[in-house]
Amino acid sequence: MTGLPWTYVAIAVGGTFGCWARYAMTVLIQGAWGSDFPYATLSINLIGSFLMGFLFIATLERLTIAPALRTGILTGVLGGFTTFSTFEMEALQLVERGEMLRMGLYILLSVGLGFLGAFLGAYLARNL
Repeated sequence: MTGLPWTYVAIAVGGTFGCWARYAMTVLIQGAWGSDFPYATLSINLIGSFLMGFLFIATLERLTIAPALRTGILTGVLGGFTTFSTFEMEALQLVERGEMLRMGLYILLSVGLGFLGAFLGAYLARNL
């Protein structure tokens, strides 16, 4: 896969798989833990952050893959899998329900642990 048209195809295909994975994980986690707190979105974003850190570095420094495939994985799969707009909406819903402490915890965990996941993923990709 080379060239701009293949990059768009890779993003579209990857995005489809990422969205399917996000939906499946949401159903699984909400089925197990309920939906009173956005556990599904939080876990998806933490896993996605880790994978972005790991795969970004691994495919830049350690593995040789086609640029279109790399973009399809990072932008398509992980872009479709992670859920920033959902994160924002769920934080707003917590505020609207008057759950300021839960909203703060959700934002703190998502941003703090998300960064830690990206950092850890990048570190492991460089040092394994």
